[in-house]
Order: sequence, then structure tokens, then C-alpha cells
Amino acid sequence: RKAAEKGLAEAQNNLGFCYENGQGVKQDYKKAFDLYQKSASQGDAEALKSLGFLYGNGLGVAKSIEKAVEYFRMAAEKGHAIAQYNLAYCYKIGKGVKQD
Repeated sequence: RKAAEKGLAEAQNNLGFCYENGQGVKQDYKKAFDLYQKSASQGDAEALKSLGFLYGNGLGVAKSIEKAVEYFRMAAEKGHAIAQYNLAYCYKIGKGVKQD
């Protein structure tokens, strides 16, 4: 928590994960979303992928498949394998993007 408060991207992402999953803290998707945003703004690919998941499922934020795809794309471009898979799946079924 202290490292996250000091602005360390990895710590913000890790604390966001804890809030998303209720590990050691009360589950709070909004706090997770806010922490992921802070981490993602520093270029953290895992946080970008996690924002895509939250947007795609409407957890802590209004559901937006288009924004989910946008965040999966940003993380995928940084080499994040799960984001690449999620983005490919969106294209495969035409979810948030034209099927391709």
C-alpha cells in the first residue's frame, strides 16, 4: 500500500488486484479501477489488461466493450500475452470490433 501511495506502478497494479479479488482487503471494484488507472497511466501492461477486463464486465465502471478492446489493444501492443489473446478473441467473435 505504501509503495502504491508513493506512485510505484507495479504496486498500484498489485493493490488494484487485491481490491478486485478481495485479497487482504474488502472487494471494491471501484478502488481496483482507480488503482489500475494510475498504474496504466505509467504504461503498466498488466494494469491496461485489467482495465480491459473491468470495462468488459462492467466492474467498478460502466460496461463498455469498445473501451475493453481499446485497453486490451494497448496492453497487447506492449507484448502482454493474455491481452493479445483477449483481443484476438474479440476479433474472432466480433465483440467490440468488426469480426476478422
